[in-house]
Amino acid sequence: MARQILFIQGGGAGTHDHWDNKLVESLLRALGDGYELRYPRMPGEDDPIQVAWSAAVRRELAELPDGAVVVGHSVGATILIQALAEQPPECSLAAIVLIAAPFVGPGGWPSAEFELPQNLGTRLPHGVAVHVFHGLRDETVPPSHADLYAEAIPQALLHRLPGLDHQLNNDLSEVARAIGSSP
Repeated sequence: MARQILFIQGGGAGTHDHWDNKLVESLLRALGDGYELRYPRMPGEDDPIQVAWSAAVRRELAELPDGAVVVGHSVGATILIQALAEQPPECSLAAIVLIAAPFVGPGGWPSAEFELPQNLGTRLPHGVAVHVFHGLRDETVPPSHADLYAEAIPQALLHRLPGLDHQLNNDLSEVARAIGSSP
């Protein structure tokens, strides 16, 4: 049976079809056989609203089988991790992967809609590998946000990638290696 991966897109006009689709294609290519990837279109991708995206993420999480991997890019990663901390899924996850995620809270970006909980790491599903990937040439989300996630989620494995941008240069081979090493 193929391992399920849920990929939550980033925000912005055309992101699903013209930006993050390249990330999905790269990830599938790098993973090879044995994986099935779900890539839902988030509501109002041009202007992500946390409440609407959180509801959509929770619906997707409810459909996952045990052993699934969840991946989020940019604002999609931020909303994914917030949704997981607020209400862990019923299934057991193999891994949580954040790519170029903006940190919302002290030291990161302010938001009128929400802030990540201070005890973020303890609120995530126990025993699940958490990977934080960030390109050091990211001009959209400062790489320092990855350090804020590492502080908020002490169990997270931080992957600082030299020479890569916000889209990790459309090369998710490092992400695929982390997913492939998940139990």
